Amino acid sequence: MEAPTPLLRGLLMICVAFFACMGAAHFFGLKIPVLFVYWDPPFYAYQDKIIAFTLVTYMALFFGAARHRVMVPYALVSIWATVIGLALVNLSDALAQVLNGGGTLAYWLITAAFGGLAAILTLIWVRDAKAR
Repeated sequence: MEAPTPLLRGLLMICVAFFACMGAAHFFGLKIPVLFVYWDPPFYAYQDKIIAFTLVTYMALFFGAARHRVMVPYALVSIWATVIGLALVNLSDALAQVLNGGGTLAYWLITAAFGGLAAILTLIWVRDAKAR
């Protein structure tokens, strides 16, 4: 199978490392903004363990995409679904309830960062596909 271009492969591997850091932060309860999208609302520790384990699937998917170009669209779908999901959470009544009138700007900034990452990966993949 054909690998993605070096630039795309490198960015996908950076994503793998980021998801590993994010998973470790969730597993150990290290509430670090960006590694924890929603670091300040109340939470249950078992939820963070579940998130940590699900991040392993992101790592595997993005690692596979970094090695095999045919997998890149699946990684892109997953990150765009994450961006949409985060936006829906940011708009939700459930989040507003736990925040007790607190703002969501920081969450929107993190969501926008994920959206920017998704856009960059998508644009590079499209550019590379046209060049082939």
